[in-house]
Order: sequence, then C-alpha cells, then structure tokens
Amino acid sequence: MTRSVYVTGIDRGDGRQVVELGVMELLTRQVDRVGVFRPLVHDGPDRLFDLLRSRYRLTQDASSVYGMDYHEASALQAEKGTDELVSRLVDRFHQVSREYEVVLVLGTDFADTQLPDELALNARLANEFGASVLPVVGGKKQSAESVRAEARNACRAYEALGCDVLALVVNRVAPEDREVIGERLEARLQVPCYVLPDEPALAAPTVAQITHALDGKVLLGDDAGLARDALDFVFGGAMLPNFLNALTPGCLVVTPGDRADLVVGALAAHNAGTPPIAGVLLTLNERPSQEILRLAERLAPGTPVISVAGNSFPTAAELFALEGKLNAATPRKAETALGLFERHVDGAELLKRVEVSRSGKVTPMMFEHKLIEQARSDKRRVVLPEGTEDRVLRAADVLLRRGVCDLTLLGDTEAIRKKAADLGIDLSGAQIIDPATSELRATFAEQYAQMRAHKGMTVELANDVVVDVNYFGTLMVQTGLADGMVSGSVHSTAATIRPAFEIIKTKPDAKIVSSVFFMCLADKVLVYGDCAVNPDPNAEQLADIALQSAVTAEQFGVEPRIAMLSYSTGTSGKGADVDKVREATELARGQNPALKIEGPIQYDAAVEPSVAATKLPDSEVAGQASVLIFPDLNTGNNTYKAVQRSAGAIAVGPVLQGLRKPVNDLSRGALVQDIVNTVAITAIQAQTPTA
Repeated sequence: MTRSVYVTGIDRGDGRQVVELGVMELLTRQVDRVGVFRPLVHDGPDRLFDLLRSRYRLTQDASSVYGMDYHEASALQAEKGTDELVSRLVDRFHQVSREYEVVLVLGTDFADTQLPDELALNARLANEFGASVLPVVGGKKQSAESVRAEARNACRAYEALGCDVLALVVNRVAPEDREVIGERLEARLQVPCYVLPDEPALAAPTVAQITHALDGKVLLGDDAGLARDALDFVFGGAMLPNFLNALTPGCLVVTPGDRADLVVGALAAHNAGTPPIAGVLLTLNERPSQEILRLAERLAPGTPVISVAGNSFPTAAELFALEGKLNAATPRKAETALGLFERHVDGAELLKRVEVSRSGKVTPMMFEHKLIEQARSDKRRVVLPEGTEDRVLRAADVLLRRGVCDLTLLGDTEAIRKKAADLGIDLSGAQIIDPATSELRATFAEQYAQMRAHKGMTVELANDVVVDVNYFGTLMVQTGLADGMVSGSVHSTAATIRPAFEIIKTKPDAKIVSSVFFMCLADKVLVYGDCAVNPDPNAEQLADIALQSAVTAEQFGVEPRIAMLSYSTGTSGKGADVDKVREATELARGQNPALKIEGPIQYDAAVEPSVAATKLPDSEVAGQASVLIFPDLNTGNNTYKAVQRSAGAIAVGPVLQGLRKPVNDLSRGALVQDIVNTVAITAIQAQTPTA
C-alpha cells in the first residue's frame, strides 16, 4: 500500500498544478494529516504550496517541505554524483513521511533546472520514496496524434524505470480532441488515463497579477475588481463606436491614458453589462483628469483602472507573455481548477488505486469535502432567492465552478448581472429569473390562490404575493422547477420558511418541521437538534425531532446514536422536564425499535466515555453519542453557540427537516463557505425522493 503520490511530468507547460491541487483535494477527503514534499525548489516563493497551506489549513512547517534548491542540487550532483543527491533527498523525504499519514510529492518542473535526464531523476526519487507516480503530459497547441504519442511514451518511460504508475493525466488539450485522445489511450495503456481540456480561465492572468508584472499603479478599483481574470486584451485606438464593438466579456482594455473617451466608454459598457470588462490599463504614464476619474468611479465602482509607464506596443508584448498562476491570492482559479479536475478525473477510481485508508476521524474539512462530492454525484437544481446579495453571488461562483449543482438566481435580472460584473463573476452557467416579469408569475398566482383559498386568498392578491422572491422560489420547488431552496442571508428565518409551511408543508410521517446543526469538531461530526425552530416541544414532538434527526444524520454519513439530553441521567432525576425527555425517548423507541437511543442523559455522559462508564456502563449510546437532542430551543441554541465559539467548532446549518421538499435557512451573518455548504446540503436532501 502506497503512502505517497508523486505527481511529475516530462516537460514544462503541462499545467500540472491543476492535478496537484486535485490530488490534494482527494487525499484530504480520506485522511486528516496530509504532508507535502517538493524535492527541488527554485528561489523565491512557492505559490502552489502557499495555496495548499491556505486552502487545506496545513500546519506543516514550510522548512520541512523542501529538499534543496536546484542550484545546490546541480552542484552536488556534479561534485558527488546522483547517488549522493538522491540519498540526501530521501533523508529529507522520510522526515516528512514519518509525521504524516500520506505525502503528496511535487516533482521537478523541467524549467531551467540544469539537471541532466530529469525524467529519470523523478522516477528514481519516486521509487526511493516508495511513492506511486502520476505523470502529467501537456497537450496545449499540439495535434491529437502528437499528444497521444507523447502520453504513451511518458507512461512507458516511467514504467520502464520501475515506477508504479497510478494513472496518466493528459492536460490542456484542445476540447474537441479530448474524447478521441482518451479513447485511443485507454485502448493502449494498462492504467487509467484522464484527459483534461484546456481551460482559458486558468491561463488568464488576474488584473492584480498584471499590475504586479507591469509595475502598474492602481488609480481605481477594489480587491474584488483586481481579482478578475483578464480573458482577452482589447487595444484602444479606434473611434469610440468601433472600439465598443470590439469589447469582449472579461477583456482588459489597453489604451493610452489620454483617451478619456475610450475609458469612459468602456466603463459605461461595463455598467450596462454589454459587456462586463476586467478593467482598464492606461499606457504612456498618462492619467485622465480627476473629473474623468470621479466619473469613472461612479460608472463602475470597484472596476480597476491601472496606469503603467510603457507605451502600448511593449506593454502588449508583456501582456501576451503573461500566464495566470494558481496561488493563495487567486481562490477563484483554484475553484475552476478543482471543477476541471473533478469533471474529468474519476476520483473514486484514483483513490482506490492509491489505496489510502480512510481515516477514522472526520475533520471539518473532510466533512465539507464529502458534502461537495455527494452533491455533485447526482446534480440537482437549487434556487437562491437572494440573487443580488454579494455573498450569495460569490457562493454561486464557487458552486458553478465546482459543478456542485445547477442554480437559479432570483431578482432583477439587470441588477444581478451588474453586481456579478462588478464582482468579476461569470453567471453564464446559472438561470436568472425576475419574479416581477417572469411568465411564471401568473401561473404561480393561480396556484397559490388555490392553495390558500381557505384563508381568503384571491388571484389578484396572490399576484402580488408571488413577486416576493421567497414565495416565488418556494413555488418553483413545489412545482418541480427547482429541487430545493436556500435563503436567509438578508431575510429573517420567518420570511424564509413561512412560504414553505404554507406551500410545501410537512412530510406525511412528520409531526413538525425541525432543524439540526452539523457540529464539526476537530476529529468528528456531531448532530445537534433542534436548535433553531421549536421553542418548547412536547414529548411527542421531541420524539419526532429525534427520529427525523436520525434520518438526517444517516443521510450525511453519520451513524445515528441518539442522546436525549436532560439535566439528569437515567433514573437519577425527577420533574416535569426530565419526565418529558423520558417519555419522548420511549415514544421514539416504540416507533423505531432498531434505533440506538438513550435518555434522559446528561451531555457529559453522552459524549465522554469515562463519564459514561460511571453513569451508564451498559449503554450502547453513552460516551459515543453522535446525535444530541436538546429538550428545548433555549438549551439547544445556547449550547450550539457555546460549543461553536469556545471549542472552535464549525456549525453547518440550520438544516430543516420534516418538509416534503428541502428549504433551508441561512444566518444573516452567513459567510460564503456557509452558503456553499448549505446549498450542497440542500442538493443532497433533494436526492432522496419524498412523498
């Protein structure tokens, strides 16, 4: 069983960072502690390791990541030979491998390394490390036949040098050649072959990267604007009407700084969304007047306007030589890279070949990975009513790039597109609907009026009600135009879930709608219910919450061992509150005799084995409870917040349960990652059909 994966190549320009990032994503789904080792490194910052450390919260000391720099390696090899070089690198590697469950090795980059026979060196290092090899072959600007030949030769070369080849990745091929290359290689190779198409957004530099490379000065723009990808360059020299016709989505406008007409025209086009641009680059060290800059800022707030000293021709030469890089400052590129990897690489097959045993621990990151993976496995459509909210749009960007689910955004179409353009977000993969102008409005009004006729609702009144984005979104879910809904980042809980109570209603076997939080602790995930909806459930309702929470836990891979919490354990306490929990426990047992459930039980006896051994030594739940049911909202809400803040737990939720179709509420303080997680949970809930 290998404990290391060695990602390597045969030449520069293969875009290997996409594969290295994708493999890291796979490994961190399986184990808690993944180490990184780069045998040889260039001087200067290691942008990929910085990205891995940031994204995967690595605690590994950077000094342990590297074997030695290329100059030192070249000198050592020349003076004492390859054996001595390899011996020292192996020693460094084992210092890392002793500390981690699995190690991702980042092979040499074939870029100005001055090392003879670099492929053979990578092969030998992989063998000495006991690592399986994952070769990457670049196919950019090559014919399909050339790529196939190079890929076959690479695989055979590493096999001939005694390597255990896990699989082969061919990257950056022309999209139209991807399938035929894959089919022919599959017929010729003994290992899986994954073919990734070229993705222009990955090669596109961000405006910030361009500014740094050209030593530019930021005249206007914010961090979100500087993070936009420059997908094209449009050079301004023509008269304004012809210039506007030349603009393309995501382009960087390059124009002399004295062409105020082109600056204003480009930003006005961005404001109108026809098309959204990445920014404006001014040459010749010329700057528009302050009046023009103030107008530009009002036209397109946040859109970068950059000034550089050179004239347009040398600037163009530098721009065309630039290529985007994955690093910690480009999180959207990382999402794009992972989406590309996950669409075209069979992660389950690759992990099976790596044979990394899944860790017994479940860290917050592992839980989040599992949500994304599970949601993507059977894609559903989720409607997001708050389509003009920045955090929702940023979350939509992540969800679309990763291919987690299909999305519908609700709100004024022009306002959504303008906000997305300002944030540099591509919503071409999402559906956008304005409830006020949608052709569905009349249909939904008739349906809602019929549903609520017993409350005096008329079609005329309903026509106004369904314009509300939460009502419109809920009706989309009810009618099957969407599979689930997530709202609440700028709406109250009542505004989010009231339409669901009126329209979707509860499941036939559910007495009430309740909620759970997934509490992601350092090494496990607990399920807390109900901490958000029901103030003081009676015994029957409490039993229902326990049964619903068990189903939810199992749906998300948590084996349900239910603790019905109280201030008393077993038969030691008396009183109405304890009696309620005792009765609820018996009711739940009666409805599902196979369920592992204990109650009443105190929190410490539920989760701490040493306490459980004293208080309930024969219980199959005490000391190892995974689902904790609180007797009332006051206790549950305070406890989840105390654990979240004091223990540093990540609280994912609230996740509503008991509805016929999934609708989930966000905290108004929800972060982008919270929204991503909640949408993934909603999509997973929608994968299970309900009556």
